[in-house]
Amino acid sequence: MARRSRGRRTTVARTAKVSTRLVYAEGVREHIKAAIRQQEHEPVVARSDGRQASPASLKSDLMMARDEIIALRQERDRLRKAVRQQLGQQLDQVSNRQLTERIAELTEANRRLERSEAHMRAESERLTSRIASLEKDLAATRTSLRRMIRDENRC
Repeated sequence: MARRSRGRRTTVARTAKVSTRLVYAEGVREHIKAAIRQQEHEPVVARSDGRQASPASLKSDLMMARDEIIALRQERDRLRKAVRQQLGQQLDQVSNRQLTERIAELTEANRRLERSEAHMRAESERLTSRIASLEKDLAATRTSLRRMIRDENRC
């Protein structure tokens, strides 16, 4: 450690363009030691760069990060909205497909009922005609029976 401190003091002397005696002089030496101790506690990145980010730089980075967060949130909201719309359209298509199938089923059932109704009407007309024929026959039979009873009563 003592050797590293000496090397640092020599570097300080060269950088300051002063003699090494001045760096070792009482009063100056203590300040240099304090500065070395302070630098040992600084982050490695700041020491390796030889500089530390200024408050204005940090503030600028923070503002840029906030702007990016806002933009990302807006994009997230836009994508959520797009997904909701797509899901809604898919549900509508499924619902429309089911409704279309149901309409086709009901249309076919309606056709069957119309055919059945036409058949029943024809059957009803045939039966109505048969009833009319039978009523005529019944009326004729009654008339004939009355004549026979009258003729029988005369004799």
